[in-house]
Amino acid sequence: MKVLFGGLFSAFLVGMCFFSFAQTKLSAIQGKVLMENNEVAEAATVVLLKAADSSVVRSGLVDAAGKFEFTSVAPGAYLLLATSMGCNKVYSNPYKISEGQTLVAGNIVLKRVSNQLQEVKVVAKRPYIEVKPGKIVLNVQNSLTAEGNSAYDILRQSPGVHVNSTNEALMISGRQPALITIDGKPTNLTGDDLVNLLRSLQSSTIDQIEMITSASAKYDASGGGIINIISKKGTNVGTNGTVTLGGGYGKYYKSRAGITFNNRTAKLNIFGNYTFDDNKTNRYINTNRNIIYKDVLSNYDVDYNNIQKTYNHNFKLGADYAISSKQTIGVLVTGVVREDDFLKNNNLNISNQNRLDSVIIAKSTLDRGSSFLNYNINYNGTLDKSGKNLSADVNYSTYHRHSNEYITNNFYTPAGVKYRDSLQLENLSPSDIRIWTAKIDYVNPLSKTSRLEAGVKYNYIQSDNNLVFGPLINNTYRADPDYTNRFIYTEIVSAAYLNYVNKIGQFNITAGLRAEKTNTTGSSIGVDQSSQVSNKNNYFNLFPQVQLNYEVDKKNVLNLSYNRGIHRPDYQDINPFLYYTDLYDYNSGNPNLKPEYTNSIQLSHTYNNTFITTLYYNVTNDAYDFPVYEQNDSSKVNITIRRNFGRIFVYGATFFAPVQFNNWWNASFNLDASYQRYTSYAIYGNFSRGMEDIIFNTTQNFTLSSTIAAELSGMYETPTLYGINELKQRYTVNAGIGKQIFNKRGNLKLSVIDIFNSDRYRYHVGYQNIDFTGIDKRETRRVMINFTYRFGKTSVKSASKHSTGNDDEQRRTGNRN
Repeated sequence: MKVLFGGLFSAFLVGMCFFSFAQTKLSAIQGKVLMENNEVAEAATVVLLKAADSSVVRSGLVDAAGKFEFTSVAPGAYLLLATSMGCNKVYSNPYKISEGQTLVAGNIVLKRVSNQLQEVKVVAKRPYIEVKPGKIVLNVQNSLTAEGNSAYDILRQSPGVHVNSTNEALMISGRQPALITIDGKPTNLTGDDLVNLLRSLQSSTIDQIEMITSASAKYDASGGGIINIISKKGTNVGTNGTVTLGGGYGKYYKSRAGITFNNRTAKLNIFGNYTFDDNKTNRYINTNRNIIYKDVLSNYDVDYNNIQKTYNHNFKLGADYAISSKQTIGVLVTGVVREDDFLKNNNLNISNQNRLDSVIIAKSTLDRGSSFLNYNINYNGTLDKSGKNLSADVNYSTYHRHSNEYITNNFYTPAGVKYRDSLQLENLSPSDIRIWTAKIDYVNPLSKTSRLEAGVKYNYIQSDNNLVFGPLINNTYRADPDYTNRFIYTEIVSAAYLNYVNKIGQFNITAGLRAEKTNTTGSSIGVDQSSQVSNKNNYFNLFPQVQLNYEVDKKNVLNLSYNRGIHRPDYQDINPFLYYTDLYDYNSGNPNLKPEYTNSIQLSHTYNNTFITTLYYNVTNDAYDFPVYEQNDSSKVNITIRRNFGRIFVYGATFFAPVQFNNWWNASFNLDASYQRYTSYAIYGNFSRGMEDIIFNTTQNFTLSSTIAAELSGMYETPTLYGINELKQRYTVNAGIGKQIFNKRGNLKLSVIDIFNSDRYRYHVGYQNIDFTGIDKRETRRVMINFTYRFGKTSVKSASKHSTGNDDEQRRTGNRN
């Protein structure tokens, strides 16, 4: 029904556009381009020129029948120029067009040249990593080690990205969680749901990833920067695409198959992709917790292992239609359907005074499935010759998840004798999220160098989360009212922004202000169906943003920026009920959790468009995005919770340098060095600690022959601090080699990720009565082999680039690149 509604709404919108344009009769010129043998001149370009001075009015491609049309043409005299690869240019005779006339030009006939170029060799390509003031760009398709990985795996090993060791959130600016967007559109997912979505997006469907540390007011306000994932799209006329096959092995198998396709004509572009993954992975966690109560030392040592099988379907289907040369309407449907099966083993060894007291072995099976669907209708139009532009997007997204876990706890003495009956538990946590988003953006050029940008946005989110937890009694699972509830959360964010962009001499200025009004309501419904509002907030915020670029000379550019942002709590972080980990370890939401706010200042210097040095300073108030632990020494139960703990001060510097050693070896080096201090509010004790954090990334590229290339990359991070968690150093090394085959239409790549199996999180917590250490190790070392094959007219470039909002989003950074 939802798909039908989306289709009908799209048809209605297209019809309205056609109707509105039909009210005014405009001048037009039509024609056809043929080859000398009367065949259609596929992919020919036609340029409309003024007869008086041969200045270009506009250009376009012929359609599948060789036809072209220029509408909204002013009265006057014109020439037509037709071109195509391997053919001579052909000019028409002059044509004079009157007001309201539709002129049909004579056929234009192209002739092939005898000395046609047989092969075009690409002598340069975009590097994998490009760094610009306020932004790092990953050209995913140009990396050997990125091939076969998910968006999440690529990001967690990328320069400038930090990963939260507790909830796996991605951060890029002073360890604040980043806003994740796909083709410029926020996902509106949080926590595990967002991480699973990123793990479902495979490298074969991604063209670029932008990590923006200083975004303009057009973006949703985010203190932790923005990660924008740009989808891979076909850019050639006709039908073309890429087929991908891949597989590998770590501790278990991994496999993948996918296709990206594109069919473009002069007015219509249909595009899409589909990827299927079948993977098996494992994860190991060890926590060792010491408790002193009444002079007795107790130790709770947990070894947790899980094996996860994942079946993942990722798809996209869209179309753009050129209503005219200046107006385009598009529809897009994207989705991820995922099924996960977990097999868990949790061994808890309990010791008192360094002597083993008992062992609890918990085994469970977890069946979890999820689907994320997004329906989009978009419009983009240039309103007049001055360049006024109007764009609009309407999105409807749904996220559904079922999660059914059944746990059996067995209790043993140190001698291995069972001392009580098994405890069987049911843990169900379905989730249903619906998101409605609408936005309009308007650009008004004031002069050749200045413009005003304005826009409004409305976002409505409803999240319905159920938690059913309880024991098996008389062969029936019964919900425990202390651990069972339904939590319904609604969030409405209304926003408006205004940007001013100008170039004055050697200065480029972007100044903006974003206003956001937020209304949230969280309601808890217990087992007895009683309901209570546990969270209700209404607040209004202003978010200023300023960027100033100064071109000192041709080789030196300075950039100064200021940005204020907000990070709102995840849905599950507000839910007041407990989430089961084991009998002595729980997670709890906090209904009183408030957003955290970050103020950021950056000063960067760019030399010769190559070397970039950046100084940055961030201050976060009401910081909450790290775990705080509450331990009951008597019951030995530990609860992990989030609180508005205090403030975070971050001072740092980054340096990026690409180096060309010779004609076959080039490299990039990125260093991020910072000092972080966490200061708690008085209610949470006298906690004030600071520590440095130094991260070094490098990527080495080797051209071994015209068809063989190799890549080596690595990352190292020093010991650092994250909230009350002390993290130990970590490092990883990756390598890959690739060969072009089948006349360079095919590519075979072999990569080894985390060669030394060193990528893990090790941490220690010493805060108030908490004393524990932990290790979190996923299956990161794996060998992958991937094959890609490009089909279709890959040698012919299109006249325009498909846009789903990303072209506009590039301007949102305030940078002109």
